[in-house]
Amino acid sequence: MCLGMRHLLLISCLGLLCACPKNTGTGTGTGPKVEVKKDKTADEALAKAVTVADSKSRKEGIEALLLVRKTYPETTAGQDALYRVGVLAFEEGDYALARKSLGELLFENPLHPNANQARLKSGLAAVEQRAYRDAYQTLSTLVDRLEGDDRKLAEAALLRAAAGSQQFGEALKAALKTVDAANTPEEKKAALANLEDVVETKTTFLSIAEAWNDLPRSHPGWPLITFKMARVFYHLRDWTRLDEALKSLLSTAPDSPYAPEAKALIERLSKRTQVRAKAIGAVLPMTGKYKAFGETTMRGLQLALKGSDIELIVKDSQGDPGLTSKLVEQLAFDDGVIAIIGPLLAEDAKRGALVAEELQVPLITLSRADGLTEIGPHIFRTMVTNAQQAEALADYAMNTLGYKTFAILHPNTPFGVELSNEFWDAIEKRGGQIRGIENYDHDQKTFTEEAKRLAGRYYIEDRADYYEKMREIREATTDEFRRRKAMEKMRASLEPVIDFEAMLIPDSWQQVSLVAPALAVEDIITNACDKKDLERIQKTTGKDKLKTVTLLGPSTWSSPKGTSGDPQLMERGGKYVLCSVYVEAFYETSDRPSTKAFVAAFREQYKDASITLLDAVGFDSGAMVRSIIEKNAPTTRSAFREVLQHLKDFQGATGSLTMDDSREARRQLYLLNITTKGVKEVTPKRPEG
Repeated sequence: MCLGMRHLLLISCLGLLCACPKNTGTGTGTGPKVEVKKDKTADEALAKAVTVADSKSRKEGIEALLLVRKTYPETTAGQDALYRVGVLAFEEGDYALARKSLGELLFENPLHPNANQARLKSGLAAVEQRAYRDAYQTLSTLVDRLEGDDRKLAEAALLRAAAGSQQFGEALKAALKTVDAANTPEEKKAALANLEDVVETKTTFLSIAEAWNDLPRSHPGWPLITFKMARVFYHLRDWTRLDEALKSLLSTAPDSPYAPEAKALIERLSKRTQVRAKAIGAVLPMTGKYKAFGETTMRGLQLALKGSDIELIVKDSQGDPGLTSKLVEQLAFDDGVIAIIGPLLAEDAKRGALVAEELQVPLITLSRADGLTEIGPHIFRTMVTNAQQAEALADYAMNTLGYKTFAILHPNTPFGVELSNEFWDAIEKRGGQIRGIENYDHDQKTFTEEAKRLAGRYYIEDRADYYEKMREIREATTDEFRRRKAMEKMRASLEPVIDFEAMLIPDSWQQVSLVAPALAVEDIITNACDKKDLERIQKTTGKDKLKTVTLLGPSTWSSPKGTSGDPQLMERGGKYVLCSVYVEAFYETSDRPSTKAFVAAFREQYKDASITLLDAVGFDSGAMVRSIIEKNAPTTRSAFREVLQHLKDFQGATGSLTMDDSREARRQLYLLNITTKGVKEVTPKRPEG
């Protein structure tokens, strides 16, 4: 024999020696860990304990059996007592004791005559305790050794254990094995119902996909697994594989319970590319909490389509994001619309946009929610955004008014924070500076501290002029009373430190009417355009030059007319809001021709009803769609999307609209100035070139 062969033989022999278990006297490799013997006295004690268990309560029986175990631990009677304790404890619902007793028995003697029953009860107890991993380890190696009802119990428990321990693939395999083992029609029906439950609630797409690839078409569970895969493909918008799965199901199992649904889904799919060129959809809250918003938008939309042959199909979202998703699908599949207008609300718009993008249906949303058009190339927006308002204010303040320094006073609301951040970015992008920023609670009614901070009067200890004047007072008198009075007078007369030219207040007009007077108390003069009042202030203070600040605001400053005929912001805020500038997406009294035309048409249709921004944006959205359909006559959604993407200088109620590269409708917003003669529209300077 050659040296190499001898070497291999030696290694093999050593391996066999190492693999052999220590002899335990049982003749197998998994013998008892404790040597036990028969004992007559122990057997008699066990018989008495069994009688107690049979004739009295389980608890008393358990106590009697545990005493036998304790007294005769190294006897067959002691091990039998341990087994009986485990069974009784399981029946009593004391699963911890059952697992402890049966586990101890199996450790000592894995070949006990009742070992399989002990493992079964231990596994079932572990499931009840939700110790799913322990249960799975115990039952997975046991189930094939059981028969009849015991096997069914083990299979059901194994399924629970696999699902509970998130072994989703194993849960599905266990359910499929149960189907395989079913013998009677009743058992098969129950097993398939159980499989359906597992597929729907206790497994993952990956596990289902693996089973689908491995499962023969003759398997009773194949139709269910295949239909589940088809539904997955539907939600993934994988139309090719969806079609293949459905046709495979119908050809292989035409009589399965899932065949009718498969046929309906195929019919639905056939409508995916069937588009009615003159049908558009709208998803709006026509009932519920936001009904007024939906109805107002509909007024403008219907006015835009008046006299056309375009069919408008309206779906009521009820302000429910989940329902919105379904309605967008209905409009795409069942109604065949070429485009959809809406939704309005933030969450509705996000859900609707996701579905519309998946189905490749152009959707024109009227929501301000951030990031909507980033969802995909089929999502457009006609509503003015917070970023657009901030850009318009920054552009006017810096390029027209010539300001370079700014402050921000905002509420702690999502709108207030977002608009403040957008404005800050817009100012810095143009080379300006934000010199101060303060915030307040959304329901706050007094603003003294915030005004003091902005005027440099809150932390006066940080001011050099304060220390200089304090030193002068101390040197001028040693009388404590006079010194204290002088200090109080000095604090009150400290000049404000105002190092900004304009201040943004992104809040409602009601709050602004409270904030503006609080600023005046701290000598932040905001009515620079009121010459008479400025002259009065100059005489009172003895100052030739006054530092003034222009207040800036978003569209939430727009207020209804009061009893005087002026906006209520002017009535409540008085002179403190004069000279302010705020931005608006729609201004009813504008001289812009397209705005005047819209107002005239609205008055003719709706008489004296108040015109809102939603009326105007609803009109613009409908008018754009109408223009595209009537002038370009697109017959596919992709053709419609292409025209809308390149829309430029469309004259609407809110001015001239152009779709930018992000599919946001850009327009020159209205800038409104509060003057002594009312609110006036101002025109920003256009950049040279």
